[in-house]
Amino acid sequence: MTKKRIAIFASGSGTNAQKILERFQNHADIEISLLLSNKKDAYALERARAFNVRTVVFNRYEFYKSDFVLDTLIRDRIDLIVLAGFMWLVPTNMVEEFSNKIINIHPALLPKYGGKGMYGRHVHKAVKESGESETGITIHWVNENYDEGDIIAQYRCELQASDDEDEIARKVHVLEHKYYPEVIENLVLKSTKNN
Repeated sequence: MTKKRIAIFASGSGTNAQKILERFQNHADIEISLLLSNKKDAYALERARAFNVRTVVFNRYEFYKSDFVLDTLIRDRIDLIVLAGFMWLVPTNMVEEFSNKIINIHPALLPKYGGKGMYGRHVHKAVKESGESETGITIHWVNENYDEGDIIAQYRCELQASDDEDEIARKVHVLEHKYYPEVIENLVLKSTKNN
């Protein structure tokens, strides 16, 4: 059986990308084919190179106004696109071409604390200021709008009143690193069985 091929999109440090790369490094059925970034200095690129995964850097024009990125994904026969700390809205042509094949992780329990501008510390700050007793992560399908795709899975953690933004971020990262690779694997293997 041919391995299922995953492309990761990342804009920053790439800690989630690292966990995904580790999970599928010697997997029997799944491989990370590409890591793409809109920032040429994103540390996620270094992480991918350490696993001998091909990297592609693109700019705004190549993403939104040309078919460069889309053609790269098609040519590489990508089965699933995984957004891991990728900050740009995915263009409609890519959402349509890869319908129900693009997933994202959000550091809160959607539909709360989602939408444009709600990422990273902005989310944790909003959660803290609202006095929430829990937060978590949402893994969801990607559509043309920020954080509005159908939810695949959510995982929760309790918060203490004394938790600051850093502690909230730490608790959320634990969930991300544990569950995102697991959900990706389950999705890919389930789609393999259904084909």
